[in-house]
Amino acid sequence: MEKTPSRRRFLKSAAALGAAIPAGAAAQSKAPPAHSHSGPDHDKMHAQHMRAAAAEARPYMFLSQTEVAFLDAAVSHLIPKDELGPGAKEAGVTYFIDQQLFGGYGTMAKKYTQGPWPEGTPQQGYQSPLTPAAVYRAGIRDTNEYCKKTHGKAFDALTRAQQDEVLKGLDGGKIELDQVRSQFFFNMLLANTIEGFFADPVYGGNRDKAGWKLVGFPGVAAVYTTFIEKHGVPYKVQPVSIADITQKVAQVDEHGHAVHVMLDDKAGV
Repeated sequence: MEKTPSRRRFLKSAAALGAAIPAGAAAQSKAPPAHSHSGPDHDKMHAQHMRAAAAEARPYMFLSQTEVAFLDAAVSHLIPKDELGPGAKEAGVTYFIDQQLFGGYGTMAKKYTQGPWPEGTPQQGYQSPLTPAAVYRAGIRDTNEYCKKTHGKAFDALTRAQQDEVLKGLDGGKIELDQVRSQFFFNMLLANTIEGFFADPVYGGNRDKAGWKLVGFPGVAAVYTTFIEKHGVPYKVQPVSIADITQKVAQVDEHGHAVHVMLDDKAGV
């Protein structure tokens, strides 16, 4: 897990998988302290403060505290924080997964749910009688039981090295779980972690647009006609999310397209 050559190279190749399934949940927030200053910059800072407060206060809808602890530890290995920026845990990926499992994705609301259930190939799509919500519930419980029998502690209480070995065991199918295949559980966890790291923050993950900033993704589409002839020139902008548009944090043109704010080379993304 920890010995991949470059997190940036891996995530750039994985960014295409970041299409997330929408799931809604109301977020509660506390109002920030009042300030006497006013103006566009202050309004933007105020909105950012509100979003940060809401992110801290938002409740989990599906996961138990034990399951949250497991996922926080697991996703911090799959996309760890480093000198390039926050990892999956810091970006709120556990909350993203919670919202997906609580919503239609978790119950397979839009998928065929009848048998038969033979062992399929990756090209055949989802092949399990268990819903994603049931896979997570069983996978976390069984993995914790394995960890307790092997190391005397639940997964989140193990050392980083031990956690890494457990995840490798799940990935390689070397750990047998009672109710779900370990590779099936691991692959779902990995895919959802990548989705949560790159999906629009409105779905609960990618907090502060950490994933987008890492790979230079601009977010909500804008008008690019003036850049068509600028070949080989990096398009460095402050990423804009759906929430930025709906909360009127970001500017839009007369057609409702986001107006991207360009960044200089020193600012970076």
